Amino acid sequence: MTVSETANSSGGTLYVVATPIGNLEDISARALRILREVSLIAAEDTRHSARLMAHFGIGTPLAACHEHNERSEEGRFLGVLGDGKDVALISDAGTPLISDPGFRLVRAARAAGFRVVPVPGACALIAALSAAGLASDRFVFEGFLPAKSAARRARLQLLQEEPRTLILYEAPHRLLDCLSDLAEIFGEARPAVLARELTKTYETLKGLALGELRDWVRADPNQQRGECVLVVGGWEAPEGDEAVDAQTLRVLDLLLGELPVKRAAALAAEITGVRKNLLYQLALERK
Repeated sequence: MTVSETANSSGGTLYVVATPIGNLEDISARALRILREVSLIAAEDTRHSARLMAHFGIGTPLAACHEHNERSEEGRFLGVLGDGKDVALISDAGTPLISDPGFRLVRAARAAGFRVVPVPGACALIAALSAAGLASDRFVFEGFLPAKSAARRARLQLLQEEPRTLILYEAPHRLLDCLSDLAEIFGEARPAVLARELTKTYETLKGLALGELRDWVRADPNQQRGECVLVVGGWEAPEGDEAVDAQTLRVLDLLLGELPVKRAAALAAEITGVRKNLLYQLALERK
């Protein structure tokens, strides 16, 4: 079935196409077919993507769609779709929109009534999670933390008692600072995995406690290079607090800021369903 056969009759289709994060063998046959058949490819960096297209012998025209021009160029891509032609959206690597541009174009295309079709494939956060050996049934993706230390630490304070596995992207030159902040705020014993240069020649997956991982990265400058994903184990309640998750504690803390201990514990119990006596003991400790 060709691209034109899959598009609806009112206009073209926008395909959101995943490309390799390193190993070119990870691109799908479907992705290659669509990139050949669409009328235009919206690429984060046309120079970068031109090399990928040349490798696979794809001659489809490329047009830039990045964070600085996505809003201004939106009309151009919608115009192509409006003419009944198909467009593929790609990022420099991996799945578009995952800490990459493309959200505005996808939103605009959907709002205009055009069909938007995902073409799944490589994604660094999922690749890292799948091999980390940490709980994967529930997780939180935070993307890139703030670059400034104070803002980064403030964000981590909010995530300190998040029970789900946490996934972060980090720039290599900030990796050590980020690990240092994580170890200080989350505790040096929290399990974590550094997934670096995934699918590439120097791929690294190193799992250690946060304090040990920080020291390991500090001792080896080579680990402070390339694309980095951090997978961090979720918060576990101290012994005796098993029934109280992070959300319940947030509710209790908010109420403690406005109410006496007994009333805050009673109201928190009504809201969360956790035993009032347990919350009262926790309230006394946290007040």
